[in-house]
Amino acid sequence: MKKVLVVDDEPSIVTLLTFNLEKDGYDVTTAFDGLTGYELALSNHFDFIILDVMLPNMDGLEITKSLRREKIDTPILILTAKDDQVDKIIGLEIGADDYLTKPFSPREVLARMKAIFRRLKPASNKTEEFNETPKAPLVLGEIIVDEQNYEVRVRGKKIELTPKEFELLVYFIKRKGRVIDRDTLLDRIWNYDFAGQSRIVDVHVSHLRDKIEIDPKRPAYLVTVRGFGYRFQEPQK
Repeated sequence: MKKVLVVDDEPSIVTLLTFNLEKDGYDVTTAFDGLTGYELALSNHFDFIILDVMLPNMDGLEITKSLRREKIDTPILILTAKDDQVDKIIGLEIGADDYLTKPFSPREVLARMKAIFRRLKPASNKTEEFNETPKAPLVLGEIIVDEQNYEVRVRGKKIELTPKEFELLVYFIKRKGRVIDRDTLLDRIWNYDFAGQSRIVDVHVSHLRDKIEIDPKRPAYLVTVRGFGYRFQEPQK
């Protein structure tokens, strides 16, 4: 049974989420303030965290940032106010996996959780793949990607990517030279329609550039094709 931590200071939301999550087979732990939620996340194993941004004692963005700093990579879904675009972007930039705007449907929460679990599933199946023939690494320019061990080296140096950044890089390399639009990336990487929220793609592309490019402002690998999307290419000599 997967364990989920729900942190929100609104009892009605906690009750709603708890009821629907338990109905769907999850084991739910709750907290009503940020500090308690953070301490629970540090001292226990959870498979998923649902986290409100506006919390007493410690806000959701600080919790997310602190958990990632502690190398806790549990998927995090942040809950934001209706028009709080800044919180959405910052949350993704500091390591949240997804966001949902209040008010929301419990069914949408469950759908997004399952989409994230599907995306992370390959990482949990390493033991099942132990006897498979090793895959050759993906190589493009000075980027080497070991899909089986989830390792990336750029210019000989190992770099750390989030699961989503890793999946995005692999997707791009396997389709090198093609122009890929944002809607396609939303569908293939995030597994569902974000209803035009292409800013999510831009944020993750920006983070990926920071880690693989010599000069992220003048990218050699991951270039923008204005009006269309992105293309991953061999660096121009």
